[in-house]
Amino acid sequence: MSTVLRADGVWKAFGDKEVLRGIDLTLDRHEVVALIGASGSGKSTLLRCLNLLEPIDDGQIFLGEEDISDPRIDANRVRARFGAVFQSYNLFPHLSVLDNVTLSSRIVHRMPRHAAEERAMALLERIGLADKAKDHPDRLSGGQQQRAAIVRAIATDPEVLLLDEITSALDPELVGEVLELVRQLAQDGATILMATHEMAFARDVAHRVVFLDAGTIIEQGPPSQLFGAAREARTRAFLARFTA
Repeated sequence: MSTVLRADGVWKAFGDKEVLRGIDLTLDRHEVVALIGASGSGKSTLLRCLNLLEPIDDGQIFLGEEDISDPRIDANRVRARFGAVFQSYNLFPHLSVLDNVTLSSRIVHRMPRHAAEERAMALLERIGLADKAKDHPDRLSGGQQQRAAIVRAIATDPEVLLLDEITSALDPELVGEVLELVRQLAQDGATILMATHEMAFARDVAHRVVFLDAGTIIEQGPPSQLFGAAREARTRAFLARFTA
C-alpha cells in the first residue's frame, strides 16, 4: 500500500495550551483509520491541521510526496484534494441540496455544470436523496443533511476523506443511516481518517484504530488488538467507559 497522508512530529498549541504533542501518523491508500479519545484529546485539531485549516507549530505534513506544511504552499489548492465533513453539516442554507453538492465541483474543480450535476444526482440516488435534490437543507432531517454533506465531500473524488465526529450532533435514531453511508464508502475503497465516539463502528469498519490522549498517540493497531487486548493502561481505562 502507498502512504497518502503522513504527519511527522506535529505540534500545535493554542496560547499556552499544547493540544498536539509530536503526532506521528500515516494513512495508506484505501485505509480506514478511526481516531478515538476523550473530548479535548486533540482529534478535531489534528484533522484541522491535516486539512490546513489550522497552522502547525512544528513538524511536517505530507500529502503524497508533497510537504503541504510548507508555509509557501497554496492551502486552497491542497484543500481541494481533501474531502472534509464536520460535526455541523455546514450546508449553505440558501442553496438547494443539488447546488450544495455540486458547488466545489463547479467552482474549485471547474467541472461543467451538467457533468457536476450528473455525478451529484447519481450519488444522491445511491443514498436515497435524489427526490430531495431541489429542496433546501431546512427541509431535510439532520441525518439527511449529514449524508448530503458527505456526498458533497466525495463528489470531487478526493484523495482523503476527513470525518470529524460526524454523528455527534445527530439524534440517536439518525446515527445509523450516516454510519451506513461511511461503511459503504469504506467498502468501495475510500481512504478515510475519522474521529469518532462510535466504538462499535470503529471496531467493525476501521482497519486501524488510533487512541489519542492529551495530544499524544498512546496506542494504535487493528481493532481486534486495541479493543480486545489493549497494551496501555490508559487505553484500557478509556475503553472501559464504553464497555461497562
